Amino acid sequence: MSLSIPKIENGAEGSLEVSDKVFGQGFNESLVHQLVVGYMAAARSGTKAQKSRSDVSGGGKKPWKQKGSGHARAGTTRGPLWRHGGVTFAATNRSFKQKLNKKMYRAAVRSIFSELLRQGRLLVSDSIVPETVKTRDLAGKLKGFGEGYTVILAEQLDLNLALSSRNLPNVSVNTTETLSPVDLVHAERVIATTAAIRKLEVRLS
Repeated sequence: MSLSIPKIENGAEGSLEVSDKVFGQGFNESLVHQLVVGYMAAARSGTKAQKSRSDVSGGGKKPWKQKGSGHARAGTTRGPLWRHGGVTFAATNRSFKQKLNKKMYRAAVRSIFSELLRQGRLLVSDSIVPETVKTRDLAGKLKGFGEGYTVILAEQLDLNLALSSRNLPNVSVNTTETLSPVDLVHAERVIATTAAIRKLEVRLS
């Protein structure tokens, strides 16, 4: 099966032939959902922490004797029922990462790119990478593609591209090594370079 991605270079249209093993797969919604949720979960810091009764300073002395005082039994003044005491079910530092093996990851990314191609949201343009560090130049290049959230996919991080795009609110720059499935799913369009597409074919095949 022959597949091609629309290729736009300075207004001239063409096409780039790609492998159907990477860009011709069915859309596996459950697997893509698992990938997106796992990616967002891994981004959580997990640094919330509270002090339990054992973490609160003090409370080593029994406040009163066990019997005869008229008070309820108490062994410490740092229990959850006491003022300045610890939290009953204290939050601790934790990791929210979810396991997703490499085979599942590659299958999910193939599914995303295949769906982008089917919906006409995947384009190829080598001229999208600016030659200067000017946001105006990149904004001018993107103006011809229409409005909406745009993901630019490059083979590797380009300094001009990174600096030119950082002040554009609806533009995100990804590389083949740092793919964000959240960006890919939410993007109105993904504009990739030829080198990035070829590298994806090698990584995902």
